[in-house]
Amino acid sequence: MRLGIDLDGVVAAFNSGWMARYNREFDAELTPDLVQRWDGLAELTHFEHMGQFWKWARNGDGPSIFRDLPLVEGARAALDELAREHRIVIVTAKPGWAIHDTFAWLSDNRIPTREVHIITNKWRVPCDAYVEDSPHQLPAIVKNRPDAMVFRFVRGWNEPVPGTVDITAWDQFTELISSAKT
Repeated sequence: MRLGIDLDGVVAAFNSGWMARYNREFDAELTPDLVQRWDGLAELTHFEHMGQFWKWARNGDGPSIFRDLPLVEGARAALDELAREHRIVIVTAKPGWAIHDTFAWLSDNRIPTREVHIITNKWRVPCDAYVEDSPHQLPAIVKNRPDAMVFRFVRGWNEPVPGTVDITAWDQFTELISSAKT
């Protein structure tokens, strides 16, 4: 099967990563459990709006926050296992300035993929199953890929979406894919 795998919040621990950098730079004590809204990151910081947050995240000429994110627990082992029988297709949305850091991150973390799509409308990439955490992407994938299995990686910033299967850990996903009929 072709498995469409999102990165941030699913494979890469986006909130842990940006918060570690923010805490170092601004002597703060933010923790990932504070994130309860998709676009609410600036509210947790001293930034007045998300535009300021993303300007900081870009980091001028240095690496962006997307370069050094930690892995979500269990992600690498699960992807390695799944890659033995399935095609891992990375389907992620990123600003243009994060593309190089994203490819470097994939390489550094030895993510087992031969196919990467950096695209706004993720449903345009045909897959048999998708793993996603975005409250914007999930309904669009369900609507536009009705024959695909869609898994919502449950996070504080997303709600149940009809037509998705909720998972909270990578081992759940590998079990469900292993038991799925192809």
